[in-house]
Amino acid sequence: MSLPPPINAARAAFVFLTRLPVGGFPYERDDWRWASAHFPLVGAVLGALYAVVWWCSTGIGPLVQAALCVIAGLLLTGAFHEDGLADTADALGGVVPRERVLQILKDSRIGSFGGAALCMALVLRVALLGQLAAIAPAALVVSQCVARLPPVWLMRALPYVSDPAFARNANLARAGTAQVVVASLWAFAVVAGLVVFGWLRLSDAGAVACATVLVAVVCGYRFHARLGGITGDFLGATEQVGECCILLVLAITQASRGALPAL
Repeated sequence: MSLPPPINAARAAFVFLTRLPVGGFPYERDDWRWASAHFPLVGAVLGALYAVVWWCSTGIGPLVQAALCVIAGLLLTGAFHEDGLADTADALGGVVPRERVLQILKDSRIGSFGGAALCMALVLRVALLGQLAAIAPAALVVSQCVARLPPVWLMRALPYVSDPAFARNANLARAGTAQVVVASLWAFAVVAGLVVFGWLRLSDAGAVACATVLVAVVCGYRFHARLGGITGDFLGATEQVGECCILLVLAITQASRGALPAL
């Protein structure tokens, strides 16, 4: 039986963002158009899986646990967002004309800016998760879920400017107000649930919300100023920046309460 697009789109979101075998093919255009509404749900599920990795590796040290969680993420997503971060860093790192930016984004090779950005993002995530050992499982769920919200906001706020000949995800990138509302509700529900069950403080949730809005504003401004809109790589880079910022904010709030032990 065929499911309504807003529901079947949840599976399409998992297909698009992960390598989890959820089936559901073939997907219709409306399924892809609604998929972005469920990006935070995909992030929450991924975060829960990483939390399981964390718990299963208890006893071998927080830095090793953190590294294993990041590796699990690379395997389950196929380094999807990391690829966008590297391409975006290469494209926006130098002073080149708009046409050259688009060419770099289509280039499968990685340059010095991309390599540096990718390495530092991976190192920062491992270091922050290791430092957040006491609340790492909750931090994994929150960061994975909420970091996938700013890309949905940017899909609604900015035009999709990829070359039509290479725009494989044009239907998915055309998020409307309804998709933004659903995605925001997913993120709110996950964070609220963690607060209610005592896995996250309300003040931490507020700090995460502020960081998320800041990431969306800064990334959106940069993308609009440089290219006039968004591309798939820009959205992947936004997720990575959001993930790092959320973990950083949580580390700062924990440190301010003296809750972080020295590694």
